[in-house]
Amino acid sequence: MTEADNGVLHTLFHSDQGGHEQVVLCQDRASGLKAVIAIHSTALGPALGGTRFYPYASEEAAVADALNLARGMSYKNAMAGLDHGGGKAVIIGDPEQIKSEDLLLAYGRFVSSLGGRYVTACDVGTYVADMDVVARECRWTTGRSPENGGAGDSSVLTAFGVYQGMRASADHLWGDPSLRGRKVGIAGVGKVGHHLVEHLLADGAEVVITDVREESVRRITHKHPSVTAVADTEALIRVEGLDVYAPCALGGALNDDSVPVLTAKVVCGAANNQLAHPGVEKDLADRGILYAPDYVVNAGGVIQVADELHGFDFDRCKAKASKIFDTTLAIFARAKADGIPPAAAADRIAEQRMAEARRP
Repeated sequence: MTEADNGVLHTLFHSDQGGHEQVVLCQDRASGLKAVIAIHSTALGPALGGTRFYPYASEEAAVADALNLARGMSYKNAMAGLDHGGGKAVIIGDPEQIKSEDLLLAYGRFVSSLGGRYVTACDVGTYVADMDVVARECRWTTGRSPENGGAGDSSVLTAFGVYQGMRASADHLWGDPSLRGRKVGIAGVGKVGHHLVEHLLADGAEVVITDVREESVRRITHKHPSVTAVADTEALIRVEGLDVYAPCALGGALNDDSVPVLTAKVVCGAANNQLAHPGVEKDLADRGILYAPDYVVNAGGVIQVADELHGFDFDRCKAKASKIFDTTLAIFARAKADGIPPAAAADRIAEQRMAEARRP
């Protein structure tokens, strides 16, 4: 097999990870913009997904990331019950060095040129203020500030959705959706994690936290002295009597090193791409640990930004995010019926919804 066979075009046209409808390479020399917009599917509606601004090691790596992220958004949006397909954009470069108003405006013009096939939002390296700039050139922009007709910070509903996933996990495993008296460990108490702490304490859970940022930990423990903090994630996953582990920071938290020592019976968190590789979920199942698929339970944020297109209404979004409870239970039921792990069951349900939408 040649190097080209292993490259982006092979992924796009020939692999199971491909199947994308459209990939657009964008360049604006005046501003320094180099971007990739990947549309995986519009079977359910316009593709929706954020814009990642990141200093990729190569253009090929940027394209590969856009393809993977866009595909993931198709599944997330399908499972969230949204009338949106999956898409993602990446801007190549260090946002601290090259981000400018002119670059964002140029990017907005490229998104606008797609005529609504792709709807963008925030992601790593982009923020509400950036989307306000992009929106000046592109009406298919979400994640804007309330002052500019947007919904603002989406972490509130992301945390609420994760909490609903936890309630469903508890109901499936212990026959009661309440977390009262359960010990829950949260790795990462930043934007999403600190809201999750509030939900759990209100429900009567015992909460243990950790974060690489000491100020984030202090903010929680100062407000809630009953919350326990441990040194790091390595200590958290070994806490005796842990019922639920919530990875809410970086991806890859569930790996060959962490799973064998994890004391929790449930994993349900906000972090994306928690499984370091596909075999990890079987390892969890073999240890009797219930895994709530991350792209299902953390969909509150995308539910929120999608609502901007219809005139944002928080109560409407919260009602939709509350359905993550039912969706998670349905995944567990499908997994049991088919004899497969929950992540595989979620994929099957999402693929079924997309396939049915394609039928004439």
